[in-house]
Amino acid sequence: MAKKVVATLQKGEGRTYSKVIKMVKSPKTGAYIFQEKMVPNDQVKDLLAAK
Repeated sequence: MAKKVVATLQKGEGRTYSKVIKMVKSPKTGAYIFQEKMVPNDQVKDLLAAK
C-alpha cells in the first residue's frame, strides 16, 4: 500500500482572522448572551474595547 502524502499549501501570513466571543448583558431580560464575530487580527482589541 502506498502512503498518502498530505501537503499544506498555506501561503502568506497564515491566519488573518480571529473569532471573538464577547459576553453581553441583554437589556430586555438581564441575562447574559454571547456574541460571536470573525474579525481581522488587527481589529480584535478595538472590538473588545468598544461597548
